[in-house]
Amino acid sequence: MVSTPPTASAAPAAKRDRTHYLYIAVIVAVICGIAVGLAAPDVAVQLKPLGTGFVNLIKMMISPIIFCTIVLGIGSVRKAAKVGAVGGIALGYFLAMSLVALAIGLVVGNVLHPGEGLHLTNAIKQAGHAQVSSDALPPVDFALSIIPATFVSAFTGGQVLQTLLVALLAGFALQSMGSVGAPVLRGIEHIQRLVFRILSMVMWAAPIGAFGAIAAVTGSAGVDALKSLAVLMLGFYLTCVLFVFVVLGALLRVVAGLNVFTLLKYLGREFLLILSTSSSESALPRLIAKMEHLGVSKPVVGITVPTGYSFNLDGTMIYMTMASLYIADALGTPMSVGEQIPLLLFLLVASKGAAGVSGAGLATLAGGLQSHKPALVDGIGLIVGIDRFMSEARALTNFAGNAVATVLVGTWTKEIDKERVRQVLAGQLPFDEKTLLDEARSAAPAEAGAPGQSGEKALAKA
Repeated sequence: MVSTPPTASAAPAAKRDRTHYLYIAVIVAVICGIAVGLAAPDVAVQLKPLGTGFVNLIKMMISPIIFCTIVLGIGSVRKAAKVGAVGGIALGYFLAMSLVALAIGLVVGNVLHPGEGLHLTNAIKQAGHAQVSSDALPPVDFALSIIPATFVSAFTGGQVLQTLLVALLAGFALQSMGSVGAPVLRGIEHIQRLVFRILSMVMWAAPIGAFGAIAAVTGSAGVDALKSLAVLMLGFYLTCVLFVFVVLGALLRVVAGLNVFTLLKYLGREFLLILSTSSSESALPRLIAKMEHLGVSKPVVGITVPTGYSFNLDGTMIYMTMASLYIADALGTPMSVGEQIPLLLFLLVASKGAAGVSGAGLATLAGGLQSHKPALVDGIGLIVGIDRFMSEARALTNFAGNAVATVLVGTWTKEIDKERVRQVLAGQLPFDEKTLLDEARSAAPAEAGAPGQSGEKALAKA
């Protein structure tokens, strides 16, 4: 009896140690990737499939995770109106933050004027036109594209919003079935455990993926390609930092009473994963798991996070603003504020039509300029060389914005356990890296008090 608690408590510590070494390996892999990219660029470019393969493994898990999370969250809620309220608040917040991000990018871009004095060649013009994507859809076609061809194709098409729609319908259907739908919910809960366990296994390939991705980017761009565009890059990075720590940080402190640095520290491993792969989608499943572990309810997490990945693209908004001004200056046709605002509002709408498009930032910018101000498309080629480096800052900002949004929406809808948030951020309730699920919390969802504490209390009493 006496020896049982130490054994049980030692297991989580061992698991934490193993994953700690995993992310140290990711850091080492990133450093090695940069070294290989600088020393042998031709070889490094050939390593790109390693990074692409790892990101594809993560994307493979996104649809089932979103489906299970949303169905379990909505199916366990008694009143459907609560889910509608969460969605309405989330969409309103996303629109407001997109406008704020555009405004900040507008101010910084007009202060820096980083594109002045550059010259275009025919090769650069051709590279710009090549980035115009036919995948970005007009608003009406985009709305229709959310409806999948079949129920099953929502899981195979790679469209997050299609999965979200099917999951919402399934969740509301199970909610209306009452006790008859309980066995189905239990079955989906078991599937969720399986999916998260597979994801935890996939994560062990992160060092290989990070090495391949960073090596290929460094090898293809090199140091020389970055020098002439350093002002734009640094200005963009600085703007993203100000947005996250000043704007989002102030909102988080005023609304939820939390320190943004503490929250971002809790998500440190996810930021490292995004930095090494340049894709915020690689951390989407882990964000869902960690927000639920933090104490935000399943319905809020299930609706806010997947929707935010399509509609709450703060980093992309800043990027498109500064890149548009940069291109206009580089072409020798600077835009007045009266010209800038309509273009940026158009890009705000166009970005929703490109949700889910690979390389959405550059593709959306090129498609938006082609539709609204075609003369500027020639200048897209100027930023192709550094777009991958800027995409890292875009992805990190988008991820931070969605994490903060989840906490804020949970606070506004009173669907967050503040005591649990305090304990998790203080390190008293560590995240289970092996299952990516809070077993104690899911085993007793209806228990009064702070969810997730029953397991720890029982262990302490033993």
